[in-house]
Formats: sequence, structure tokens, C-alpha cells
Amino acid sequence: MANVSHRGDISTHPDVSEMRARYARMLGGRDVALVDGPVFLLGLYCAASPWIVHYTTSQPALVTHNLIVGIAIGLLALGFTRAPERMYGLSWAMCAVGVWMIIAPWIVGSSPDAGVIINNVVIGALAFTLGLACAGTAAKSTPTT
Repeated sequence: MANVSHRGDISTHPDVSEMRARYARMLGGRDVALVDGPVFLLGLYCAASPWIVHYTTSQPALVTHNLIVGIAIGLLALGFTRAPERMYGLSWAMCAVGVWMIIAPWIVGSSPDAGVIINNVVIGALAFTLGLACAGTAAKSTPTT
């Protein structure tokens, strides 16, 4: 059996400079956890919010709506993490999702109560703010020509 307990540091690897350069290009100087983590958590909360706020029986259309939009926000966050150089063009879509979440109770729902409105407005405001943060991070890390 091979003895793998004597692992050295990566500085002796023949492709270390190429791996470091690729890693630096991928991150582009951005902090992944500051933006992508909260976006993913917001998507999870949005998807689960009908059951957390208890409006599954009074607003069935909003239940489906928030579940789908929450999954979409979570998928955007996963995309931002997996392929940031490709996905940060969709940062402005997060802002649009945020605005949509703010107005959705009146468009999708039927006479929503204050709890439903506050829930969606908070989710929408956070999505808009995090979308702006994603767009700012993308603009900062995009090379100028």
C-alpha cells in the first residue's frame, strides 16, 4: 500500500504557476463568499417562505411563484459560484428578479395580507441589493479594453 502521509506543498508541482494563474483568473479578485453565499441562502428562503410565513392555503398562486423564483435564485447563485466569468452577465437579472418579487404579491396573489407583502418586499429588496453587489463585483473584475 502506498504511503501518502508525506504530502508536500504544491510549490514543487510542475504546473504550479499555470494553476495559480488560472485560479486568479477564475476568481478575478472577488470574494466568493460575500456575494454568492447570501444569494444562495436568499433563494432557499424564498423557496421555503410560503411554509415559513404560513400562507400556503391563503395564497396558492404565490406559493408556486415563490418556490419557482427561489429555485431560480438558488440556481443563479450556483452558477455565479461554478462559472463566474460566464454568469456575472446575469447579475442584472438578479436586480430584475428583486423588482419582480416586490410587485409580485399584487400581480400573482389575490388580496395579500401584510405578512405576505412584507415577506416578498424584503426578499425583493435583498435580491435587488445582492444583484447590484454581483454586478459591481463583475464590473470590478472585468478587464477594461
